[in-house]
Amino acid sequence: MAHDGAHRNDQPLLEPTLESIPIERPAPTPERPQGLSLDRGYDSPPMHALAIKHGYTPHIRARGEEIKLKASTPGWRARRWVVEATHSWLNRNRGILIRWCKKDENHLALLQLAAGLIAFKKAHRALLAATQPG
Repeated sequence: MAHDGAHRNDQPLLEPTLESIPIERPAPTPERPQGLSLDRGYDSPPMHALAIKHGYTPHIRARGEEIKLKASTPGWRARRWVVEATHSWLNRNRGILIRWCKKDENHLALLQLAAGLIAFKKAHRALLAATQPG
């Protein structure tokens, strides 16, 4: 898992992040391409090329494009909502929100623990919902 301090540029972390994905994903096809939603900070030719190199179709909104879509399309939502929700879930853990750990290994351990807890809670809720009568 690639990580760095809060006030660092995200672009150098894109390649290590894409290379560290632990789950084998299906090969993209023309019928089922695999998208990669990124924010405007990644809107540069090298970042587009990197996403394509890893088999993703980059979805990077240009400046002002999102505002125009919101204004012209009722009910339109940004594609990156899942990422923002995940960040919100992670930020509920104070040890991650305010980085108290000086060692990278300890901070990474907290990130992994928080991600595991989030996944467990989501799976537990889904299981409860599936077993509830009615």
